Parts: sequence; structure tokens; C-alpha cells
Amino acid sequence: MKRALAKITGEICKKFGNDPTRMMDIAMAVQERFGCVSPEAMDEIARAVNSHRVEVESLVTFYGFLSVKPQGKVVIRLCRDIIDWMKGYESVADAMSRELGVSMGETTPDGAITLTHAPCIGMSDQAPAALVNEVVVTHLTPERGRQLVRDLRRHLDPQQLVTMVGDGNNDHPLVRSMVRNNIRMRGPVHFADFEPGSGLRRALTLKPMDVIREIKESRLRGRGGAGFPAGLKWEMAANAPGGKRYVICNADEGEPGTFKDRVLLTECTGQLLEGMAIAGYAVGSDTGIIYLRGEYRYLLPYLESVIEERLRRGFLGRDILGKKGFRFDVRVQMGAGAYICGEETALISSCEGLPGVPKNRPPFPPQQGYLGCPTIVNNVETLCCVSRILLEGAAWFASMGSPRTTGTKVLSICGDCRKPGVYEVPFGISARELIEMSEAENTGTMLIGGPCRQMIGSERFGGRICYDDLATGGAILIFNRARNKLEIAEHYLDFFIEESCGHCTPCRVGLILLKKAVHKVIEGAGEPSDLAEMRDLSNFIIRMSRCGLGQAAPNPVLGALEIFGDLSAGFVAERKPGLLPEFDLSKAVIDAEMRVGRQSKIV
Repeated sequence: MKRALAKITGEICKKFGNDPTRMMDIAMAVQERFGCVSPEAMDEIARAVNSHRVEVESLVTFYGFLSVKPQGKVVIRLCRDIIDWMKGYESVADAMSRELGVSMGETTPDGAITLTHAPCIGMSDQAPAALVNEVVVTHLTPERGRQLVRDLRRHLDPQQLVTMVGDGNNDHPLVRSMVRNNIRMRGPVHFADFEPGSGLRRALTLKPMDVIREIKESRLRGRGGAGFPAGLKWEMAANAPGGKRYVICNADEGEPGTFKDRVLLTECTGQLLEGMAIAGYAVGSDTGIIYLRGEYRYLLPYLESVIEERLRRGFLGRDILGKKGFRFDVRVQMGAGAYICGEETALISSCEGLPGVPKNRPPFPPQQGYLGCPTIVNNVETLCCVSRILLEGAAWFASMGSPRTTGTKVLSICGDCRKPGVYEVPFGISARELIEMSEAENTGTMLIGGPCRQMIGSERFGGRICYDDLATGGAILIFNRARNKLEIAEHYLDFFIEESCGHCTPCRVGLILLKKAVHKVIEGAGEPSDLAEMRDLSNFIIRMSRCGLGQAAPNPVLGALEIFGDLSAGFVAERKPGLLPEFDLSKAVIDAEMRVGRQSKIV
């Protein structure tokens, strides 16, 4: 067995050139073959790529989809983000657990099926949902969950779970997924007809710096949430010293409640690849990488087929569209379940075969990024905008949107509304208009940009979706008035605690302390001083954390405290001196009562 493991692992490493920067691909291939990356396999990988065992182990233990311990032939990852929780996650999880006879995180005794959870799989518009290996199953109910388990016990083939397919390219032979696009509003930038090669042809009639000037004049800002001017980023990379440059597409949309890039990857693949090629021409790069989140692996065969088709048609590869000397190739780098890899420097680390730990800045990626070379990182939506801008012109794009935020925005809207889905709207639209379009009723609060951004109450529903007011990378989560705002905040704290890389103490420890304070108040044991402590601790975590995760994680708590001032009346109260409000004497003596067989008399 050990000899066979060594032989197969060695062959996998050789397939990837024994290249330590491809360790992510190697580890995933080994796990696919053996069900885990065992200590013995780690030794073989380290030997083959001339690395250290500790470096292999640090990578394997960092990513949620990689495992040191054997997993089942089929792994069910039930999504437990807040929307799935609202739609019935707990009852579905309980039904599947009972049917399998195992608890969450365990494997059946025969080693066939593992049941676990995933923080967010990009299906919040069709929750509850699960990944069964690479197959997405949507709109689960307890009965459907039980039936799913019975079917898997019979055939252990997740693909047979797909009894109907979704719309658009979800019906493509290389996708065959039950996922639905749920495109509720089509706009002129992303969902209008697009002739392959049209934007690229115009770009190649211009000089590279003129292409950058076109992007700058369009005033396109990155659609990932930070809103950094795309043209300025490209200019920095083009002017940075060094011969080799890279273009990376960030397709790791892990923000809970976000799924719009999933739809763009499915329906606008050509437009995305064209935007990458235009970026490569502009900055002098011949290599592009699409970093695809592990939850979207079901799209990988289709994406690779579109890349191959564009190679055949001369839109990628050597001498593109007859432009002598211009070469641009694209490969897909799979992620493996790590939210932090949505941050561009963590994403670059992951592409380099390392744990996705954010890097210190400066230098910034356009100066020194992937493999130490100038690198531009733009997300899917931004690069789709690029190809349309080169086709229609900067003035056309700049004529839409708000005065300082041009163009359109693709939004993922979900939660307490009748029409969850994807909406392409002009920047400057109000939050209230989004509520009306998605047919939400009795709305109490919204998360604009997901938990990393801002929670707003009804007094701000007139605010505008733009970088000068309500900034968002795309997630819009709607909650009705019956939802407990602090419970929402606590749910997201659980998410951030799980996803923290653990590098810095303010994030690693501070978030746990903040969760304890929030939970104390939710349980009705809070005092007015606890609210002040929550504010102080939140601000400390934001101020002292090393990267964007820790700097954003307390935002839902601060939003709840700022917007809903009635917390002090409904959740906290002064306590008698000398008593611990969180201490419940009745619960504390239960074990003793059971031992002696009688109930205590508490005075």
C-alpha cells in the first residue's frame, strides 16, 4: 500500500512538473485519489517538489476542502450561511444526520459518506443547498435531505441526484447542474448580446497605454467592494520594473450572500476571458490565471472548454487575432474552501502553492505580486466590464451610474424577499428600490455588501448604491422586522471566527471575546456596560487586525448597536451587586440533582 501511494503521488507531482507553486493542485489531486492527504502522502509530496514536510502540512491543514483524515467516497457539505439557516438549515441537517446515523463532521461506519457543513457555497438564492462532492443540490427540505441520503446509499453517484437542470448554460453537457441563474434584471453591460472578439479587436487597434487610458476615462472602479480605480491599477503594473507580468481573475466570491459572479462565470465566460486578454495586452502580460473557488468546481470543465474554444478561434494563445508578438494564455487555479482567499494578497499566496495568508503591503500586487512579479487582480465583474468598455467606448460606460461611480452593478439579492436573484442595475439606485424590485415586505434591516460592509435600518433605505454612499461588492441581504439583529451579528461572528487565518491576536482572540459578549446579551443576561464593551472591543479589533477580515468582522455588531438603540431596553438591565447575570443557579445544580435523585430547593 505504501509503495502504491508513493508511486501514484509521485506521478501526480510529476504531472504538475514537481513545481512547489502548484502544491494546491497536487494536494487536491492526491485527495481526489485517496480520500485525504495522509501524513505519508505529505512526505512524498515534500520529497517530489523539494520542499519541507511542514510546508505541505501547513497548506493541507489551512484549506477547508483538504483533509488529513480519510473522508467518505461521497462528502455532503451542507451550507449553513445565515440565509440557509433562515430557510431551514437546522431541520435539514437533523434529518440527514438521523438518516445517516452520524453527527455533523462524521463519516458513516462503512466509510461511504461524510456529512459536514460549508460556510457559504454561493447558492443563497436557492437555499437550503448543499455540495455533494462537486454536485450542487438546491432547495432542500428535510424529506428531500432524507431521500438524498437514501439515493446515495444505493448508488454513491452524486451526479444521479441531478433530476432536472437549470436555465442557460447550467444545461450545458459539461455542467448539467440543477442550479438556476435567477437573473431578474438584465442590464446593458453584462447581459446584453456580446459578439466574441469584438472588444478585443478594438483594443488591438490601440497602443497598450491607450487601452489603459480608455479604462481610466471610463472611470471603472473594481467591482469587488474596495472600488479601487481599475485603470490606475493597470497603469501601476504596466510601469512597474520587471519583465514578467500576470493578470489574475478573482473568482473566489466567498462573501456570504454573494452569488452574482457564479452567474457571470456561467453565462458570460467569453466576455470575462476577453477582458483578461485586453488587460494582458494593456499591461504587457502573457499569462492569466482564473482563481476559481472550490465551491464552483462544477463549472471547471465548462470553463476549460471555453478557454480551448477561444484558443482555436485565435482569441487566446499566440499572435492573437493576427497581432504579431501578442500572446496570452489562461489557466484555472482551483481554490479549496478558504474565505480569506478573496483578499487579493491571500489569493496570490494560494496561487503560489501556499496557505492563503494575506501579505503585508506595501509592496502592492501591481508592483510585486504573483511570484514577485507585477500583478493585477480584478474580479469577474470588473473584467467583464472591460470587454464591454473597449467595444462601446469609455464615454458610453461613463454615461451610466452616479456622478462618481460609473456604469452598472450586478447585485446578489437574497433573504426575506419573494424574488431573490441577480439584478444588473445602474449605480445610484436606492436601497428602497431594491426592496421593491425583489418584492420584500416588512423589511427591518439590510446588509449592504454582506457582513463585511454595513447594516442599515429603515432610516437609510433612501441611500444610494455607490462607492460614495452604500458601497457593496454585490451582496444585498434583506431581513424582515421579526429578525433579531444581534442574532444576525452573532451568526456572522461564528463565520468570521471559523474563517480567520489565526495570524494575529486581535482577530483570533478578539472575535471570540466579542461573540461571548453578544451571546450574553442575546441570552438576556446583558448589562448596559456590555454594550459599551462590545463597541470598544469591536473598534479595537478593527484598528489592530492585520488584514481586511479582522478589520471588517465586527461591522455587523456595530451596525446592530448603532441602528437599533432600543437594545438597552429589550435586552439588557442593571443587576444586583455581587451577582453574575450569566450564572444560572438552576442549571448549575442539575447534575447534582440527577445524582441524588431529588430536586433542589433554591431560596
